[in-house]
Amino acid sequence: MIPPQEASARRREIEDKLKQEEETLSFIRDSLEKSDQLTKNMVSILSSFESRLMKLENSIIPVHKQTENLQRLQENVEKTLSCLDHVISYYHVASDTEKIIREGPTGRLEEYLGSMAKIQKAVEYFQDNSPDSPELNKVKLLFERGKEALESEFRSLMTRHSKVVSPVLILDLISGDDDLEAQEDVTLEHLPESVLQDVIRISRWLVEYGRNQDFMNVYYQIRSSQLDRSIKGLKEHFHKSSSSSGVPYSPAIPNKRKDTPTKKPVKRPGHEHDFRVKHLSEALNDKHGPLAGRDDMLDVETDAYIHCVSAFVKLAQSEYRLLADIIPEHHQKKTFDSLIQDALDGLMLEGENIVSAARKAIVRHDFSTVLTVFPILRHLKQTKPEFDQVLQGTAASTKNKLPGLITSMETIGAKALEDFADNIKNDPDKEYNMPKDGTVHELTSNAILFLQQLLDFQETAGAMLASQETSSSATSYSSEFSKRLLSTYICKVLGNLQLNLLSKSKVYEDPALSAIFLHNNYNYILKSLEKSELIQLVAVTQKTAERSYREHIEQQIQTYQRSWLKVTDYIAEKNLPVFQPGVKLRDKERQIIKERFKGFNDGLEELCKIQKAWAIPDTEQRDRIRQAQKTIVKETYGAFLQKFGSVPFTKNPEKYIKYGVEQVGDMINRLFDTSA
Repeated sequence: MIPPQEASARRREIEDKLKQEEETLSFIRDSLEKSDQLTKNMVSILSSFESRLMKLENSIIPVHKQTENLQRLQENVEKTLSCLDHVISYYHVASDTEKIIREGPTGRLEEYLGSMAKIQKAVEYFQDNSPDSPELNKVKLLFERGKEALESEFRSLMTRHSKVVSPVLILDLISGDDDLEAQEDVTLEHLPESVLQDVIRISRWLVEYGRNQDFMNVYYQIRSSQLDRSIKGLKEHFHKSSSSSGVPYSPAIPNKRKDTPTKKPVKRPGHEHDFRVKHLSEALNDKHGPLAGRDDMLDVETDAYIHCVSAFVKLAQSEYRLLADIIPEHHQKKTFDSLIQDALDGLMLEGENIVSAARKAIVRHDFSTVLTVFPILRHLKQTKPEFDQVLQGTAASTKNKLPGLITSMETIGAKALEDFADNIKNDPDKEYNMPKDGTVHELTSNAILFLQQLLDFQETAGAMLASQETSSSATSYSSEFSKRLLSTYICKVLGNLQLNLLSKSKVYEDPALSAIFLHNNYNYILKSLEKSELIQLVAVTQKTAERSYREHIEQQIQTYQRSWLKVTDYIAEKNLPVFQPGVKLRDKERQIIKERFKGFNDGLEELCKIQKAWAIPDTEQRDRIRQAQKTIVKETYGAFLQKFGSVPFTKNPEKYIKYGVEQVGDMINRLFDTSA
């Protein structure tokens, strides 16, 4: 059981909690009543506010709509006014721009193009909106006048500022590729920068707005003329330099000018060395006869043409760079093709004239003139890759001009080589042409000089020969094949020469002089071959050529030595009388000895007199032949003199013993010496 005290305490505790709960409940009831009252008040306020908002909305919305309509009307009015101003401005364009158009674009291109833009817009407006308006005709007329003025300005700028490139500047431009030490590039300024920019702007306007391509014709005609005149000026420069100095062009420039950059002497373009064609007639006429001046002119013509070809390439490259800035891309190739035609045709015509002159020279057997084709052809072939690159995109007829000229030159060159070989073979045996002293024939020196000059053009000459071979196409032959053809050709010329010399030698009545003639010519040929690279070239197809010539030379020396037998036979041991020492000679024996002395003396004097006028130009060979003959004659005469000099075969020994042994040697030493 719970004690009474605890139960009483427990009851009091419960009663206290109950009281607290009742108080809390009473507080909650009061709060709910207050909240209900507040809610009722808020609902009343919101209802009143909603009523006021509805009244306000009903009042403002009509005002807002009215204001919005007014704003739209105002905007429409402003747009209409703006459009009216814009339209009205088109009616004033003609009057506003007429003065500017009339005065032209010179010196005010920016302003002028701005006016043209206004006029163009006016034309477009009237065409779209009022095609029957008289204003359309006004602005159209003004636009056409302005376009014509721009075309005229384009022509004027190009004409006034396009200048011929000076020959000195062209030569510097050409030599820039060959001069490895020259680091700076030579550039050409065809038009001043400010003028160039104006020309470009006019060009673009005419293409885009003027719908005009006539200015491209104007452009190529003006630039074509300048290109052609520049190249012709270079050619005239060569001629003037030659005529004023008396020698072919020398590029030394003594003083600097503004447009005259000074550099090292200009080399022939594309050449490893400045080889100048040394013509046959010049070499054969050391006295500088009438042909010498002609050959100098040939040299000048050759140099001038070669430089003009290189100048064309460089100037054409420069022209294309200029054209690319001015002419629209899709018109550039066609315009460039037209631009270069006059200069290119001039070069090709001159080249064909060279071919024609060479053809006529072949008929005359003037092969020195034909040689001008070789350096030109070599240069054309060296320059062809650059030519092809410059002419990319041009018409096929333009591209084919240089290959056509090269083919013509190769054909005429091959014809010249063939005719030269035939001429060597068939050169007539004219007695008055034969050297009286048996020295080297003009035909021999002519042939050797021609062959030596081919050394400087081995590839060119080989290609000429190869181009005529039916078994090979012009693009398939190798350099080795060309070299073998050239070697075969040289051997053919030498063979023809040898046959002709043998035929010519028969003109001489004296076999000894004939032998000296052949000896001199064979020796000249051999020495000439050895001094140049000809011997190596001959050896490509003829391994024994050198040995063969030496054998021919020895054979002719032996033939010559036989001419002395008629002298030495008189005193030879086998033909002498036999007699006993101390026994008096019989009359017949004395007579025989007298005849032997007289025959020797007469023969010696006759041969020395005749052969002293003969010539052996080679000092070494001359001394060798003299020495060999002197040894034979002195030994034979010495033995004869020792045997019969003291024999009493005559009362007047000085009449028969006219010469001592050394005297005989001295006489032979004076052979082949026309100055003695």
